[in-house]
Amino acid sequence: MAKRRPTLVRSKHKKKKRKADKPLYFDYQLLFLVLFLVALGLIMVYSTSSYTSELKMGTPFYYLERQGVFAVIGIAAMIFFARVDYHVWRRFAVIFMLGMIVLLVLVFAIGTASHGAKRWIQIGPVKFQPSELAKIAIILYTAHMATIKSARIGNIKILAKVAFFPLVAIALIASENLSTAIICAAIAFVIIFVTSPKIAQFIGAGVAVILMMGIFLLFASYRMERILIWRNPEKYEKGYQTLQSLYAIGSGGIFGKGLGQSIQKLGFIPESHNDMIFSVICEELGLFGAACVIILFVILIWRCVIIAMSAPDLFGALLVVGVITHIAVQVLVNIAVVTNSIPPTGVPLPFISYGGTALACLLAEMGLVLSVASRIHIPKGY
Repeated sequence: MAKRRPTLVRSKHKKKKRKADKPLYFDYQLLFLVLFLVALGLIMVYSTSSYTSELKMGTPFYYLERQGVFAVIGIAAMIFFARVDYHVWRRFAVIFMLGMIVLLVLVFAIGTASHGAKRWIQIGPVKFQPSELAKIAIILYTAHMATIKSARIGNIKILAKVAFFPLVAIALIASENLSTAIICAAIAFVIIFVTSPKIAQFIGAGVAVILMMGIFLLFASYRMERILIWRNPEKYEKGYQTLQSLYAIGSGGIFGKGLGQSIQKLGFIPESHNDMIFSVICEELGLFGAACVIILFVILIWRCVIIAMSAPDLFGALLVVGVITHIAVQVLVNIAVVTNSIPPTGVPLPFISYGGTALACLLAEMGLVLSVASRIHIPKGY
C-alpha cells in the first residue's frame, strides 16, 4: 500500500490540474463591449455607404450585407477561440507563422490588386488580406517565443531569434502596405519589450526602425508626397480627401447633424465607409458621439489590461498584450490620420470601418483574450 500512495497522490494532482484548466468564468463585460462596437460599426457602415452602394450596386445594402457576413464569421471565430484553451495554440504558433510568410510571398505571385496596391489573395469567391492574418500569427508566435526565451531574452542573440520571423513577415508586408507593417512591428516590439529586462537594445531597435522607415520613404516617392500633402493638403489634388474629412469633423458641431444626415459622405469623401469613417461619425454624431466612441475603445483597452495583469501565466499575458497593442495603435493611427495629425495612410478603425478580413481577425483575437480571461483564478468571496 505504501508503494501505491505516490501514484494516488499523482492521480489526485492530475485531477486537480484538469479541473484548474477548465474555464472558471466568462467575461461578459468584455463580450458586450466588443459586440456593441461591432453593432455600431454595422450601423455606421450602412450610414456611410448606402448612397455610394445605391449608385454603384443598385442596392443600399451591398456593403452592409458583406460586412454583416464577416461579422457573423468573426463572432463564430471569437466564440470558438474563447472556448478553446489558449495554450493549445502554442503548438501551432511556429507553423502558423511560417504559413503566413508563405501567404505573404504568394501575394507577390498571385495577389489581387485594388486601389493600386497588391494586398489580397482571391480563391474562387473568397478574397482575403494575408497581412490581417499575419497580425494574429505575429501575436501567437512572438508571445510563444518570448515565453520560452523569457529568462534569456535580454541576450541580443536570443532576442534576434525571437524577432527573426516576425521581422521577415513585417518586411514582406511593408513592401506594399507600410502602415500595416508599422502596426505589426509595434505588436512584436511591445510583446518583447514587456518580456525583456533590458532597455538599451530597444533604443537600438528604435533607431533601426527609423532608418528602415527612412529607406522606405526614399525609395517610394508617393510616400514622401504624403508628407507634403499632410503639411499643406490644400495645395495638392490628393489632399482633397483630407480636406473633406476636416470639413466633416468641423461641421458636426457638438451633437452632430443626426445619424444618416452626413453631407460629406455623398461622394465628397471617397470610400467614406473605410478608413475615413471616423470623420462621418464626427459629422453625424458630433463631438459627443466621437468622444463616446473613443471612450468605448479606452474602456475596452483598460479591460484587456486588467486581464493581462491577472493572466494565469506569461504566455496568456503576452497574448493579451499583443491584442491590446494592435487595437490601441490602430485606433490611434486612424484617428490621427482622419484629423490630419499625421501623414495620410490607410488604417481602418477597429470593429467599425468596412473590411471583412480585418473584422473577422479582430474578433478572433478577442476570442483569445476571452480565453485567457476565462482561466483567471478568482479567490472565493469575490
